[in-house]
Amino acid sequence: QVQLVESGGGSVQTGGSLRLSCAASGFRVVNSCMGWFRQAPGKEREEVARVFLPAGNTNYADSVKGRFTIYRDMTENALFLQMNSLNVEDTAMYTCAALVCGISGSPTHWGQGTQVTVSS
Repeated sequence: QVQLVESGGGSVQTGGSLRLSCAASGFRVVNSCMGWFRQAPGKEREEVARVFLPAGNTNYADSVKGRFTIYRDMTENALFLQMNSLNVEDTAMYTCAALVCGISGSPTHWGQGTQVTVSS
């Protein structure tokens, strides 16, 4: 019933920007805590950002603070991740997830992921 479908990934040059989207079905994103995660080959999956309720309450990994922005859109019922000033270390598979609301709420549903590749 609950589905999350990511899109917007691709290959970009260092310093470029991408906006990832996560289209949700089966629930309202504005009423949910959600997050973005990423995993590069040989590395652990890491949390990039999450948004709590209310929507303005967010948390970012230190590595992306000031460069990435997580936000929801009610009309599209989607979660987004605006990524600016990309560098090669941002190369990873990015996935979105619905989360249990809380400081460290666990994912309840995952999307399939979208690949981001940054070249120098």
